[in-house]
Amino acid sequence: MIRFEDVRVTYDGADGPTVRDVDFTVPEGELVLLAGPSGVGKSTVLGAVSGLVPHFTGGTLGGRVTVAGRDTRTHKPRDLADVVGTVGQDPLAHFVTDTVEEELAYGMESLGLPPQAMRRRVEETLDLLGLAELRDRPIATLSGGQRQRVAIGSVLTPHPAVLVLDEPTSALDPAAAEEVLAVLQRLVHDLGTTVFLAEHRLERVIHYADQVVLLPEPGAAPVVGTPAEVMAVSPVCPPVVDLGRLAGWSPLPLTVRDARRRAAPLRERLAGRTPPPGAPPVTAAPAARPAPAARRWPRRRPPRPEADPVPRSGPAAEVRGLAVRRGRTETLHGVDLVVSPGETVALMGRNGAGKSTLLAALAGLVQPSAGVVRAAGAVPHRTPPRDLVRRVGLVPQEPRDLLYADTVAAECRAADRDAGAGPGTCRALLSGLLPGIADDTHPRDLSEGQRLTLALAVVLTARPPLLLLDEPTRGLDYAAKARLTEILRALAAEGHAIVLATHDVELAVELAHRVVLLAQGEVIADGPTADVAVASPSFAPQVAKILAPQKWLTVAQVREALS
Repeated sequence: MIRFEDVRVTYDGADGPTVRDVDFTVPEGELVLLAGPSGVGKSTVLGAVSGLVPHFTGGTLGGRVTVAGRDTRTHKPRDLADVVGTVGQDPLAHFVTDTVEEELAYGMESLGLPPQAMRRRVEETLDLLGLAELRDRPIATLSGGQRQRVAIGSVLTPHPAVLVLDEPTSALDPAAAEEVLAVLQRLVHDLGTTVFLAEHRLERVIHYADQVVLLPEPGAAPVVGTPAEVMAVSPVCPPVVDLGRLAGWSPLPLTVRDARRRAAPLRERLAGRTPPPGAPPVTAAPAARPAPAARRWPRRRPPRPEADPVPRSGPAAEVRGLAVRRGRTETLHGVDLVVSPGETVALMGRNGAGKSTLLAALAGLVQPSAGVVRAAGAVPHRTPPRDLVRRVGLVPQEPRDLLYADTVAAECRAADRDAGAGPGTCRALLSGLLPGIADDTHPRDLSEGQRLTLALAVVLTARPPLLLLDEPTRGLDYAAKARLTEILRALAAEGHAIVLATHDVELAVELAHRVVLLAQGEVIADGPTADVAVASPSFAPQVAKILAPQKWLTVAQVREALS
């Protein structure tokens, strides 16, 4: 169905090809996973299937890509629209209408399908993706995960022969991700749809794949094979595979069930040992004083000299009886939360549970309808932005909201200047998180994960006493997540409080001291990470499921115990 023949793509101004020697076939009716570290060209390979590369991205496409016999060099995306459905990393860039139902119907209208068929397919898709209750909702009011499902649904309704998906589960909670992947598997098995997708959260998708195409490093030829064959040599792998490598299992397990069947000897070796903590204990150290001009929206506003000093004691964040209404919907109700200096708290829950709204309230972006919110000693929504930026730093789900310079180097220089940090501080943070991003690259030319990493470096440059992160690992591979974890742990050790909203259970157990579980705008659980995560089947990490009833959470814990 999809054929790559000696494909290479070179962008204008680049030192060399972004991808080269790409030569493989995606058979009809199979789900093929494109894997590899951040920045190796996965989005470029996917874009070549839909015709976006090079017709919209520019650059030079060498070799040949054919989809259902159509050459993408001579067929633009509109000429492939009846065959290929594409969802990129950014759902907002995908939408052209205002409401969920209109968006699901738009693609079929463009293809001229009869109204009866359109109505039936819209209803089917609403049910398949759990969107029925949202059918009349404005897209602007949806959470990031809900938007992701709508974007996927909008390309499913025309029933394309090929689906191309870039990070389709990155903004979805575990249960919603399983639902979406189950739908994709049904399309593959029952309808013969060809699915070609890239995904960093391999633990979610690896066991669904018929083949894996691995891009091991920038410019390297891909490695193609079965999931087990490729995972044996891959530089990126899910925890279940990493645990299998540590235990010496062969062949490597791809699912929790396979791993549990082999885990009895490993559990015996670990019996009587106590898992080391996933996150260092919270210290009593006061919050580290931030640089003079910590930043959040709007930028370029230094604090007034007469502004009140940032308090060095007391809670870093305090929420009492918080309620927030958006239109007729109460997104938060009766929320209580206290975060101490040096503490890392993970907000978890289904899409639309209110995680991003809680972060927005702490950052002063929404006004409470009831209750009290204090962040670093200030009432956020009543504090002028030029003063609040000294206390709170927010990395939103959409990193473009923080990026405006023409190059990565200019963005880093601006971050240093705004934060009062030494020259090169932001650049060093960026290189530590994700090496290999060139200084002269425009932020819009970065992948979603690279843009997020740049936004993280920009905010971390100011080292605010309260750091808020909304889905900070979208688009990051396992190595980048490990580097991010190290940086955030160091900040917490210095006394910075960190609150992150995430669906990444593996990140939560590695980093968070506490997990706060939200449902329908209310806190339903708040406690130590090991207790809350393990108690929830949906939010338990893979290692916990494999080694239960022992309370091991991460491969790093097991490795430390065995060594």
